[in-house]
Amino acid sequence: MFDKILIANRGEIACRVIKTAQKMGLKTVAVYSDADRNALHVTMADEAINIGPPPANQSYIVIDKIMDAIAQSGAQAVHPGYGFLSENPKFAEALDAAGVAFVGPPKRAIEQMGDKITSKKIAQEAGVSTVPGYMGLIEDADEAVKISNKVGYPVMIKASAGGGGKGMRIAWTDQEAREGFQSSKNEAANSFGDDRIFIEKFVTQPRHIEIQVLCDTHGNAIYLNERECSIQRRNQKVVEEAPSPFLDEDTRRAMGEQSCALAKAVGYASAGTVEFIVDGNKNFYFLEMNTRLQVEHPVTELITGVDLVEQMIRIANGEPLSITQSDVQRTGWAIENRLYAEDPYRDFLPSIGRLTRYRPPAEIAAGPMVEAGTWVMNAGAPAHAGTAAIRNDTGVFEGGEISMYYDPMIAKLCTWGPTREAAIEAMRTALDSFEVEGIGHNLPFVSAVMDHPKFVSGDMTTAFIAEEYPDGFAGVTLQDHDLRRIAAATAAMHRVAEIRRARISGRIDNHERKVGTDWVVTLQKTRYDVGVDADRDGATVRFSDGVEMRVSGDWTPGNQLANMMVDGTALVLKVGKITQGFRIRSRGADLKVNVRTPRQAELAELMIEKVPPDTSKMLLCPMPGLIVKVDVAVGDEVQDGQALCTVEAMKMENILRAERRGIISKINAEAGQSLAVDDIIMEFE
Repeated sequence: MFDKILIANRGEIACRVIKTAQKMGLKTVAVYSDADRNALHVTMADEAINIGPPPANQSYIVIDKIMDAIAQSGAQAVHPGYGFLSENPKFAEALDAAGVAFVGPPKRAIEQMGDKITSKKIAQEAGVSTVPGYMGLIEDADEAVKISNKVGYPVMIKASAGGGGKGMRIAWTDQEAREGFQSSKNEAANSFGDDRIFIEKFVTQPRHIEIQVLCDTHGNAIYLNERECSIQRRNQKVVEEAPSPFLDEDTRRAMGEQSCALAKAVGYASAGTVEFIVDGNKNFYFLEMNTRLQVEHPVTELITGVDLVEQMIRIANGEPLSITQSDVQRTGWAIENRLYAEDPYRDFLPSIGRLTRYRPPAEIAAGPMVEAGTWVMNAGAPAHAGTAAIRNDTGVFEGGEISMYYDPMIAKLCTWGPTREAAIEAMRTALDSFEVEGIGHNLPFVSAVMDHPKFVSGDMTTAFIAEEYPDGFAGVTLQDHDLRRIAAATAAMHRVAEIRRARISGRIDNHERKVGTDWVVTLQKTRYDVGVDADRDGATVRFSDGVEMRVSGDWTPGNQLANMMVDGTALVLKVGKITQGFRIRSRGADLKVNVRTPRQAELAELMIEKVPPDTSKMLLCPMPGLIVKVDVAVGDEVQDGQALCTVEAMKMENILRAERRGIISKINAEAGQSLAVDDIIMEFE
C-alpha cells in the first residue's frame, strides 16, 4: 500500500477523502487555489500546496499544476474526488506516465463512459436498456431544431462531456431547442473544455434512480443497491435517498445486473455509478455512467456499511474486492440533503459571502456503518448503533467565505434510521438544528420537502420541484396545530426573557409577581390570546379557546437555538430577536412572532405598515455574477418571456427574461461587467 495520497479537489469531498485516508494510516496532501488558502481541507491535510489563482481553469483543472504538486509532495497516489479532473482521461494518462496510482477507473473506461454518445452505444451493445435519441455530433442550432423535431418534443439537450447538471437543457419548442443548444454549448465549453452536444428524448414523469457499482482489477464486479435522486432542480440533485421507495426486488436486481454488465464491458475498476430514468411502470433506461465517486455516496455507505473511498483506494492498490454480491446488505434507510449557498426565494440563484454563523447539528454514529467499523465522520462522535444517525460532510466553517468561483455546495447533511419514516424524522430535526447565517441558503426549501406529502409518500418524479413549486419557493405556510406549538413555545420563552430583563434593570425584587401572565402572540397573520402559568419544570400555556399545551426546554435569552418540548414532542427553533418578539425559523417556515401584552397588541393594530419601494419597472440582478450578453437595446419593445440578458455565476448561465410586455428605457450594464445582487441591469417605461 502506498503511504501518501494527494487529493486533487477542494471543499467537502476533499475533506471526506482525507478522513478515510487518515483512518487508513495514509499521509494526505491537499491542493488549494489562492481563494482557498484558509479552506477546511487545507487545514485537515498533513500537507498543502498552492496551485494558483482562484478560477478553476487556472488552478484545479490544470493538469500540469497538479502534477507539479505531486512531484513536490512525493505522493504515490491521487484521489480526484468528483468534478474537476475526476473524469478527465488525460489526467489519468499523466498519472500513469508518472508512475502514480490513480484512485479511479482506467483511462479507457473514463473515455468511453465519459462521452455520453459513446457510452450509449456501448450500453446498447451490452444489453442495457437505453433512451431513444440522436447520438451523432450536432453542428449548429438549425440542425439541433431539425433533430429535436425528428426525435419528438420534449427533448433533452446534453453536453457529451457533461456532468453535475452542467450543459443540460430541456426543450419543448423550436425556440427553446435553439436557445438551449447554444447555452449548453457555452456551458460545456466553459466547464469541460468540450462543447459537443447530443439530443435524446426526454421521458416525462421519470424517476431518477442510480446503481452504485464496485469493480476491481481482477474481474470482480458488484452492485451496492440503488439511490433515488428524483428531487432535482435545473437537473441538479437536491435530495437523495437509499434505497428507493419505488423499486421492487426484481427491478433492483435487473438494474444492478445490467450495471455490472456495462462496467465489465469497459473493463471498469473502481467505484462508479450507472444512472437510469425509471417510468411509472418500472421500465428503466440508461442515462449515463459516472466514472467517479458520486456526491450522494454517503447514503449508500449508511445502508451498507461499506466505505466507498476506502474501497477505491484498495482497488487502486491492486487489491481484490473483499466482499461479494451475496455479502452486500441493505439495512435501514438513509437520506441526504444537499445544502447550497443559493436563495430559494430568488429561484434558487447562487449566493456568495461570509458564513457569519455555521453550526451543523451534532453528528451521531449508528447503523451498519458502526457495525462494520467503517463510520466516516468527525472524530469523537457518539455511537448509538441501531437507533438513528446524523452525518454532515462539509468543507466550510464559521467565518469562511463562499466564493463565486466554485460550486455553491455548503454541506451534505445525511440521516439514517431503521425505517424511511425514522430517517425522514431525523432529517427534519437535523435541518431545524442547522444554523447558517450570512448568505442565502436552501435550508428552508429542503425542510419543506421533508414535510411535503408527495415526498413523504415516496410518490415523486424529477418534475417534483417544477410541479409543486411552479411559481418558485415562497416559504412554508404552517397549519394551525404547528402554529399553536410555536405560539406556546414563544410565549413561554418571552416570559423567560421578560424575567431576565426585569432582573437586569433592577426594577423589581419579586419578578415572579411583576411579569404578566397574559400575552397576545401573532404569527403568520394569526392571533392567539394566551395565558402562561409557570413552575420550576416549565410552563402551561392556556389558549383562549380552552386548549392547553405544556412547554419545557433549555432556552435562555440570547441563545439562537431552542430545543423545546411541547406536549411531550420535540420542537427545535432557530431564534432571532426582534422588537416585541422573535424571528423564528422551523420546518421551512420563517416567521415574525410578536409576543405582546394585550394593551401593546391593541396599539400595534393601529400602526401603519411600511410599503417597500416599487421595482416593478426594473430588471434587477438576482445574484452576484458576470453579464455574458445583453440581448436588447434601448427603445426595444419586449414580449413576455423574451430573453433580456444572460448572467453567469458559479459556472451556470442564467437567461433573464421579461415578465411582461414593455419598452426598454435604459440599460445600465454591458457584457463583461460584474454585478452585485439587486444591481439594476435595465429599466422599462
